Amino acid sequence: MNADLTFNALDVETANSDRASICQIGVVQVQGGIIRDQWSTLINPREWFDPWNVEIHGIDEDAVKDSPTFPEISDALASRLDGSVVVSHTSFDRVALERATTKHGVNPLRVTWLDSAIIVRRAWPDRYGRRGYGLRNVANDLGISFQHHDALEDARAAAEIVVRACADTGAEIAFWLDEVTRRRRVRGDKPKRVGKDGGALNGETIVFTGALSVSRREVADLAAAAGSNVASGVSGKTTILVVGLQDMTRLNGYKKSSKQRKAEDLIVNGADIQIISESDFFELVAAEKP
Repeated sequence: MNADLTFNALDVETANSDRASICQIGVVQVQGGIIRDQWSTLINPREWFDPWNVEIHGIDEDAVKDSPTFPEISDALASRLDGSVVVSHTSFDRVALERATTKHGVNPLRVTWLDSAIIVRRAWPDRYGRRGYGLRNVANDLGISFQHHDALEDARAAAEIVVRACADTGAEIAFWLDEVTRRRRVRGDKPKRVGKDGGALNGETIVFTGALSVSRREVADLAAAAGSNVASGVSGKTTILVVGLQDMTRLNGYKKSSKQRKAEDLIVNGADIQIISESDFFELVAAEKP
């Protein structure tokens, strides 16, 4: 395997919909296309654990009560990652790390991020160009066995997917870094409700729920400008649900909106939907600007 296939793959799990509430990190080191090292740790986010998140990844308050906090592991994380290319499947793990470093006032990682979902869509456009590029779906198609929603297992799956994509296309990591940069440059400026082709979030379908700090029209335009389609309701095509402030008087006794409950049901049944906060959404679209 080519020595230029050297990178780290990273995944995180969170306690709730706030991406800064990291409760587990997994890192897989790849050198020359071969996995050389794996590292993971539980993290005490000192935040509440949404029962739905616990149902997905199995991590709760008791599991992390004696675990280090994010600031306590930040130096160890930096020693593993600084100066390297770091792969994450979609942008959400990157946003989680950026949000956590800002929240806790620690130094940001000095890394070059690379989205393995974009690699998948470019390497096999007929199969994943517009949809179906979620981690579990692609890993299953490629015969990669892993325990989904364990941070180390997800990081390993992302790493193996990238190695396979490079093998199938003959491309190296440097090629994919250039390809992502080139795609961002050619993206247009005029926002549309249908995501722009070539955007880093191209192929995502975003739904908003709850009260937001700006108008729905504005956030929809931001999402479309970053390459995402925007839908009014949650369905099997949804890939991102952005949750704003919930008006408890309109939830008919529930703690979450009908859109969020439907998204959670779909995820339990295998759908690849990310549920994020409004602040995480703004961080995500800001990170996607060229």
